[in-house]
Amino acid sequence: MNSKPDTAEIRRPSPGGERLKKRYAAERRFRLYGLCSILAAGLMLVFLVGSIVGTGWSAFLQTYVKLSITFDAEYLDPAGTGDPAQLQNADYGGLMKKNLRDNFPEVTGRSDKRKLYNFVSPNAGYVLRDMVIADPALVGKTLDLWVKASDDIDMLTKGYVDRTEAEDNRRVSNAELAWYDKLDNADRVETRFNTDFFVNADSREPEEAGILGAVTGSLLTLLITLLLSFPVGVMAAIYLEEFAPKNRWTDLIEVNINNLAAVPSIVFGLLGLAMFLNFFGFPRSAPLVGGMVLALMTLPTIIIAARSALKAVPPSIREAALGLGASPLQVVTHHVLPLAMPGILTGTIIGMAQALGETAPLLMIGMIAFIVDIPGGFTDPATVLPVQIYLWADSPERAFVERTSAAIMVLLAFLIFMNFVAVLLRRKFERRW
Repeated sequence: MNSKPDTAEIRRPSPGGERLKKRYAAERRFRLYGLCSILAAGLMLVFLVGSIVGTGWSAFLQTYVKLSITFDAEYLDPAGTGDPAQLQNADYGGLMKKNLRDNFPEVTGRSDKRKLYNFVSPNAGYVLRDMVIADPALVGKTLDLWVKASDDIDMLTKGYVDRTEAEDNRRVSNAELAWYDKLDNADRVETRFNTDFFVNADSREPEEAGILGAVTGSLLTLLITLLLSFPVGVMAAIYLEEFAPKNRWTDLIEVNINNLAAVPSIVFGLLGLAMFLNFFGFPRSAPLVGGMVLALMTLPTIIIAARSALKAVPPSIREAALGLGASPLQVVTHHVLPLAMPGILTGTIIGMAQALGETAPLLMIGMIAFIVDIPGGFTDPATVLPVQIYLWADSPERAFVERTSAAIMVLLAFLIFMNFVAVLLRRKFERRW
């Protein structure tokens, strides 16, 4: 007779089943760790972008105050001749101060007058000058005009000045608060979109500072970088991948190219300082020199990306072209290079985006200079957007803090746009073999 099997032996799990459960549990833990890592990175990114946007959005707004302005002929044209040279060189700063005293006749003390003169932007007189030069008939007239407020009053409007603090602990005095409240109660304070932030160059006055000079310098520098690095990088990649013999010398070149891609960017700045400025004598703080330095830094990235794109083209393409009688050069130029171009362009754009955000190499060649004019050529003194951000971040005024964050937002927008273009090019032209 067959005996009935022991129940305990039937239910005892096999060693293989235990190991399988452990592997599944380990896999679940690994997935959980990966998900937690992605969430942590996402939270950090949200916190970073949120802090930048939260600090910088107010820089796109500017406070204006409405004042009654008299274009007094005593200041502008005392002889009554209407001479354009006289109108050009008139004392518009004194005219602005006189109008401020007229709008606040209760201000009599010397100290209060100095504070009153700082109530509006120091460049308000230049605005009056431009108006008179454009229309000399304004001389002798009185108009209600919106005048740009100073950076301290702008910070007060945006809520960055705590009225409850002691007067000695805030930049806006009690007298200035009274003047501000007087204008605000009369609906003579207004916040507008700050167009000057996009059309002005740098300035020592935060309310007048803009990014156009830095953006123009960045574009000129990147244009030089592209013109130098793209053709040289692509030709170097084609030679190394398609024509160069495989020996110890080409291996050494490949190793050095890979090493150059990892060299700190400030080393390229030192090279540019020694070669382009000290040896060749090129102008300092110029987009020409900046573009040459960034081209040296970008070359390894473009070469590596171009070689990867060339490797991705199937050998059958080359063999078919050679079988039809094409020369090796025709094979590369007519068949391989067009198929690899999407990958090459993607790598180039990524390299240019990296160059756009570089600061250290440009500091070494003098592009840290304070530039108030918009560069008009490749040899004019200029700065770039990352260096502009660095300069503003070092300024003590609270208004420059928000402009620093706003400039970072503009820089990030450029970088995101360039990476978006790279993704579009890859999706549009990429072929899967």
